Amino acid sequence: MTAPLPVIALRHLAGLPRRPLLVVGPSLGTTADRLWGAVAASLPGWNLLGWDLPGHGASPAADRLTPGFSMSDLAAAVLAAVDEAVGDDLPFAYAGDSVGGAVGLQLALDHPGRVCSLTVLCSAASFGPPAGWHERAARVRAEGMAPMVASSPARWFGSAIRSAPGERTAGPLADLAEVDPEGYARVCEALAGFDVRARLASVSVPLLAVAGAEDVATPPAVLAELADGVPEGRLEVLDGVGHLAPYEAPAEVAALLSSALRGELSRRSPQRTARGCG
Repeated sequence: MTAPLPVIALRHLAGLPRRPLLVVGPSLGTTADRLWGAVAASLPGWNLLGWDLPGHGASPAADRLTPGFSMSDLAAAVLAAVDEAVGDDLPFAYAGDSVGGAVGLQLALDHPGRVCSLTVLCSAASFGPPAGWHERAARVRAEGMAPMVASSPARWFGSAIRSAPGERTAGPLADLAEVDPEGYARVCEALAGFDVRARLASVSVPLLAVAGAEDVATPPAVLAELADGVPEGRLEVLDGVGHLAPYEAPAEVAALLSSALRGELSRRSPQRTARGCG
């Protein structure tokens, strides 16, 4: 029997239903509306949907009686949610930060033809040795989210936000404190098993890789390798930005996305469907 897919919530962030579709994904410990809200407001020509990781934001807490999931399972869950919301087989543009970017890569590899434009921010084709992710999963199961709230500012934020923290850092950290530890742990375990470095040449969709110049988790060199490994990949680096580029630099991210998405539409037939981008 096939294991059930992880349960995620998909939410409408901006735009009109009949506009071309853009789906955006979160970083571990964040919510889609917090991470992408300001970017969404700057992309009026798109129907923008965001999804939350299991146990994050609007997604329900993980059921401990169910098995864990892989990144492929998470990508399949996102695709199923999109299909339920807007209809089967519509192509869509996708952008994701960190684990959200990894899900975008997985979608492009597992479901070719469904993703017509891919933007991967502050992410990677592999997130380092699995042992570190298993250790983090065990820690949050044992101690809850407090250790992650304490350690995340150093991993998350670049100098553009750290120089004037206040509410700009407080909001994401408050969201992190509310995350279900089991859901967080299961995403850590999915990241431990994620490695698509050998498959990057099979990504057939144009890819924009966006790095934060001050991102210690996935530094620019990691995003450069990602862009170089994809046939139609290019890299942009944002000064003063850490690991949460859409939140830290929404105007810059919106401008990059708008340019990438305009390029995608220009490659498509004038007869493209109203809701998809293909």
